[in-house]
Amino acid sequence: MTFYERDYMEGTLGTQAVDWEERINTQRLREERKERALERLRETDLGAMLLVSDPNIRYVTGLAMTGGSGADHYTLLTENGDIVHWDTADHASNQRANCPWLHDIRYACPGLGNVPRASGSASARQFLLSTMAETVHEAMAEYGVADEKLGVDVGNRGLLEAFEDRGVETDPGTAQSVMEDARKVKTEDEIECLRQVAAICEAGFQRITDSARPGMRENEVWGEAVEELWRHGAFVGGGYLTSGPNTWPKHQANTTDRAIRPGDLVYADFYNIGYLGYRSCYYRTFSMGEPTEEQKEAYETARDNLYDVLERIEPGATTDEIAQGFPDMEGEHADYYDADEHWQMTTNHWAHGLGLQLYEVPLIWRGLSPDHPIEIEEGMTMAVETQEPAGRQGVRVEEMVVVRENGVEILSQWPVEEITVINH
Repeated sequence: MTFYERDYMEGTLGTQAVDWEERINTQRLREERKERALERLRETDLGAMLLVSDPNIRYVTGLAMTGGSGADHYTLLTENGDIVHWDTADHASNQRANCPWLHDIRYACPGLGNVPRASGSASARQFLLSTMAETVHEAMAEYGVADEKLGVDVGNRGLLEAFEDRGVETDPGTAQSVMEDARKVKTEDEIECLRQVAAICEAGFQRITDSARPGMRENEVWGEAVEELWRHGAFVGGGYLTSGPNTWPKHQANTTDRAIRPGDLVYADFYNIGYLGYRSCYYRTFSMGEPTEEQKEAYETARDNLYDVLERIEPGATTDEIAQGFPDMEGEHADYYDADEHWQMTTNHWAHGLGLQLYEVPLIWRGLSPDHPIEIEEGMTMAVETQEPAGRQGVRVEEMVVVRENGVEILSQWPVEEITVINH
């Protein structure tokens, strides 16, 4: 029985490489992602795409980009399936030695990002942009697409003009759309990566449960959790822990040096925790001792709102329909919002896609979805989150899910029925 034939509900696989069990197949992961991008590219009038955005580069090349857009590395994908990657000196040297699936790695001239910004010279910035465009155009000629339209996944005006000076017609909008469309539905290997990162987050939740005590500061408990995430080999690109009155509204500094006290609510958000590049977003709420009835009722409301949304998600459903499951400005559970300020719900009651970035397609939110709906597809992955006040404190809860044929599979498995009680 192969990886694809296994029942996806069996559970998480191991993270180490073994010869006695089929696990995440990284070669297949790379090949299927590249093929998806190539298929979408061939549906357009582009002859090639220049990828500057880190997640797009990683999707096509498998290189461990950080997830931002450093712009001192970039990748060309042609309609014939050829890949040329440019990177800074040490990175390129290591990639040549360690990435045999890539056959053309070159040293980058960084026309965007840190190097030109730090130069302090307008002429230097123009030189770098011009040289970057020239090296890409030369590679396009080598691979037979010099006269074709070039998609660019960033809209930097100076870079686009540098290409146009060389007679290259550019199209930034189509390139980004190609990559968004390729990345929105995940392969089973991608889904397994998200399942793995959910399991790693659960190890972090357990560390919080084991270590948090009255008198410990938020940043001390968060440090314990981060240590656990690192122990499991995760990339820690974000997240926080907050307590007591810092939980409502969420403290602007996120984790602080506030001492946790008996009776406090505590919640942790493991967002942007990465496994093989795939990012988490996973909230859970804890209480320092038995929660009050007010806190229990608030949590029940947040949880029920969340699962109302989850029950609406299935292939063919549209985001405007699903968004109706989130609280609105006039609902019985939304009286704590400012009147008519639906922007206050941003990042509080919504669902957002997960993948090589924290926010991917789809986005489900009352502030956007009613007037701009899209259709949900099988294989989309997302995080769904809600919150609720409990006096001067608040609760938050979030699930990571994948859209399956008849609904969602929940990848997150930390208990959600009740607030997790930390006895002390």
